[in-house]
Amino acid sequence: MDAVRKVCAGLDVHQKNVVACILTGPLEGKPTPIIQSFGTTTRELLELQDWLEEHECRDVAMESTGVLWKPVWNILESTCELVLANPQHIKNLPGRKTDIRDAQWIAQLHRCGLIEPSMVPQREVRELRDKTRYRRKLVQNATAEKNRIHKILQDANIKLTSFITDLFGVSGRALLNRLIDGEVLEEAEVRTLVKARLKGKVPLLMDALNGKLLKHHREMIQYHMEHLTFLEAKIGRLEENIQVLVEPYHEEVRLLDTIPGIEEIGAITLLAEISPNVAEKFPSDARLASWVGVCPGNNESAGIKKNAKSRNGNKHAKSILCQAAWANAKSNSRIGEYFRRIRKRRGEQKAAVATSHLILRIAYAMLKDRIEYKHIEPSIFQIPTEKMTERLTNQLKLLGYEVELRPTGTH
Repeated sequence: MDAVRKVCAGLDVHQKNVVACILTGPLEGKPTPIIQSFGTTTRELLELQDWLEEHECRDVAMESTGVLWKPVWNILESTCELVLANPQHIKNLPGRKTDIRDAQWIAQLHRCGLIEPSMVPQREVRELRDKTRYRRKLVQNATAEKNRIHKILQDANIKLTSFITDLFGVSGRALLNRLIDGEVLEEAEVRTLVKARLKGKVPLLMDALNGKLLKHHREMIQYHMEHLTFLEAKIGRLEENIQVLVEPYHEEVRLLDTIPGIEEIGAITLLAEISPNVAEKFPSDARLASWVGVCPGNNESAGIKKNAKSRNGNKHAKSILCQAAWANAKSNSRIGEYFRRIRKRRGEQKAAVATSHLILRIAYAMLKDRIEYKHIEPSIFQIPTEKMTERLTNQLKLLGYEVELRPTGTH
């Protein structure tokens, strides 16, 4: 292997210690290893930083080990050119597993330029990413609390969900609060509590409220409602903080928001995952799609291509893209037309991933060229009538039918 760096280092990072190996020497000759272990407290990581500067080493590589690499990265990023490696890509040979040999192996690969760097955005984007991921987790917790309340109401034979689309809207919450208080609801009072079109369903709501709501049910609903209220307040404060952090990237969010199926919070979440300067992090949209995990894998042997699942990739970005794909399933747009065309041949799941791939490529081009999404009539992408006629005719012939085509005069 030809060397491309005269001085570089490899770090084997653990919870309590970091094993560092510096390889130094001419490109043509065998390098000299310098190995030392450090702790992971801030003081000890600063000693590691000074030790690297003492040996004039600026190129440093480490593997992504859970979250243990983050404090090392935060300390060294101001003075070193850091590379974060995927552990699956730099595995050492079996039977050679020691901390020192791991550090030497990482340094040797980095010296020869054989480590493909993982995408690590700048600190501001990493902070935004932490907030958006935490918000998503809180939303999931809030949804879980709502589902628990639905379950308790069914157990008590309270059938409000049969007539109220959103049980946690203004009308639904007002009725739930009355149920928690244990009040006997009269028709006149229910009419004052509900809003809009629900006023016409008051007789049906009275039947739905006629169940067997025990004290135990009321207490459980109250516990869940209190936790739900707490989570919603926390989500609100978190969204205010997110809006402050995303202000420098207002233009990028506005561009992504123009894509059908992606609303503002989805645009912010996607931007935090793929980075605002995505064109600098990924040389092409194909590399970005592979990193996110919305393109099929390669499984070819002896010239035969076999089915291969898409890689795991970035599950947070993939989730947002799949939501946008499903949001376009019935839309009259080119993205919706693409979804339905793939679904007809390959099924819903593969259509969702393929449409996610399309949306991600569109987002890459928009962020790279700083252009808005352009709506194109889906008729442009429809199959021409002649090709469709030929395909359907051939299918009927394969089934053993004789086909005679006669124009009806209507299109």
